Amino acid sequence: MVDTFASYKYRNTCNISSLDLHAPFAPLCSDRQSMITAMSSGGRIGHDAPYMPRGCDMRWFSTEEICEILSRFEKVIILGDSMMRHVVGSINVLIRKDLGYGAVTDWNFSPEERQDCFCNYQFNVKACSVQGIFKTADVVKNDPESLACPASTVDVIIEMMIRFPIPSDELDRLRTLLPPKKPDRPYAFVLGHGLWNDLDLQATLDWLDQLLDVSKQHAPWLASSVTKSFTSAIRPKDRAAAVAAAAAAAKRERKHDLGFWPRLFLTPNAAGKEKPDEWIVSQGNKALMVFEEAVGTEVRRRGVEHLGTWNMSIQSNKFDGV
Repeated sequence: MVDTFASYKYRNTCNISSLDLHAPFAPLCSDRQSMITAMSSGGRIGHDAPYMPRGCDMRWFSTEEICEILSRFEKVIILGDSMMRHVVGSINVLIRKDLGYGAVTDWNFSPEERQDCFCNYQFNVKACSVQGIFKTADVVKNDPESLACPASTVDVIIEMMIRFPIPSDELDRLRTLLPPKKPDRPYAFVLGHGLWNDLDLQATLDWLDQLLDVSKQHAPWLASSVTKSFTSAIRPKDRAAAVAAAAAAAKRERKHDLGFWPRLFLTPNAAGKEKPDEWIVSQGNKALMVFEEAVGTEVRRRGVEHLGTWNMSIQSNKFDGV
């Protein structure tokens, strides 16, 4: 087994190994859907033990492999709340190979901030995490030597969007990220929502629907016309064939969308023992489990893949219990 963090900056000072986070085993999952299922239902054997997917294992990629995967997309757009800020921070740690300051804008830190926002504190301390890197372009502009990926091959960006209806200025920022003409490479979306609206299922679905609708309206190439063109060729009298053809076309359409417009929805992690008592009912572990199951069902109906994080995080240490 290999510690993929071995060559990262501050590996020994921060005392973090990739093997502390994930215990590899065989076999590897055979496809993306089986991996998402395994990751959503996996867990830990003991408190803060390494995480293990269930049934088959995920692949822990090297930084070089991560750079290659991200370069397959024109842009990776992350939308959502503070949980998604931690997601983009983790990606930046990996593509900068820096466990000490990889998630934050350390190029403009004062000596005090460099001390206060080191290692885990870059995520755990709010004053540090709000100085996170929100787009790869900022790294390229301010500290290009820290980026392990080849120049101009990776573009990851986050837009913090938590309210519904989504404010017009936030939607305008989303529109500026999407070109009206189909690009050479796909756009990937990673979305997360829930805690900011007390796990209100309908509010989260309305939020998601508005983002999907605005994206398709501004960038029509995101939406496939396979179903319409396919079913229009079927004679009305052949009802059985039409139903079967429509189902097949819909399946191909979903595959097309996931190929050129991959979308992944993340639901919130488990609550910890430091969770404030006033949130136990609305945001406690029972509410989180019910929310995760319901959201998974609903987003899949919309052609969006779902990764649950409750099971993988229930036995992990959480700095503030959130």
